[in-house]
Amino acid sequence: ERNDALVTALERGIPAGATVLDIGSGSGLLAMAAARAGAGRVFTCEMNPLLAEVARNVVDAHGLSDVITVIGRASTELDPVRDLGGPVDVLVSEIVDCGLIGEGLLPSVRHAREHLLAPDGVMMPSAARLYGRLVSSEAATGLNQVTTAAGFDVSLMNTLATRSHFPMRLDTWPHRYLSEEVPLLEFDLARDPLEPGERTLVLPTIDDGEAQALVVWFELDMGNGIVLTNSPDNPGSHWMQGWVGLEKPLPTKAGESVSLRFTWSDFVLGVGL
Repeated sequence: ERNDALVTALERGIPAGATVLDIGSGSGLLAMAAARAGAGRVFTCEMNPLLAEVARNVVDAHGLSDVITVIGRASTELDPVRDLGGPVDVLVSEIVDCGLIGEGLLPSVRHAREHLLAPDGVMMPSAARLYGRLVSSEAATGLNQVTTAAGFDVSLMNTLATRSHFPMRLDTWPHRYLSEEVPLLEFDLARDPLEPGERTLVLPTIDDGEAQALVVWFELDMGNGIVLTNSPDNPGSHWMQGWVGLEKPLPTKAGESVSLRFTWSDFVLGVGL
């Protein structure tokens, strides 16, 4: 689903002969798809040197090395003139995790749109939205906690547990929604500051219980009618949902509402009472 959607977006969105920068080469798939879609020149950068070498070999095996250049550095280390021959026409940045921001989408796009993309350049994705609901699930909560093992109390290990969001596929664990779905964040990737921040969430509650987490998912607008989402209603998604654990269980009562402090850095989502 993900690959088909991304390739279709590139086919619809890349002007003929355009210069393209793909952030996060991986296998080289999107760079090759951009070349096939009619790009005149494609640069793709990958900060993992082993992956960069794999991408070079994949690109070469498809006879596309004359069109595609793989650069083994992070996009934030690129010089637009030295590395790209000038600002590019199209920026492709499929660098999202289950909670949207964990792979560095915000700082990468902030830098690229200012330093690497032409003023009238095309951005793919152009917008992103994050949604969430309060959820109760003792089973899922236990994924990131420990109590005893072999008769020993090892709960002190919980002090080292992940305090940010982590991936989990919600439909594989017994769970109960305790609030309505609410929008958490919306980014216009071409114009918004894309800086860390925080906001107060007001979530209408739909059932009595104790919430252990805010489950989050995103919509990624690739342009031309192509939208990718890892909503719990889309079990075929490549991405799991994001689990943002609460510091302590939050009591809810049907028909009322609760307030939470929602935070985001360049890489991490957080929630507090």
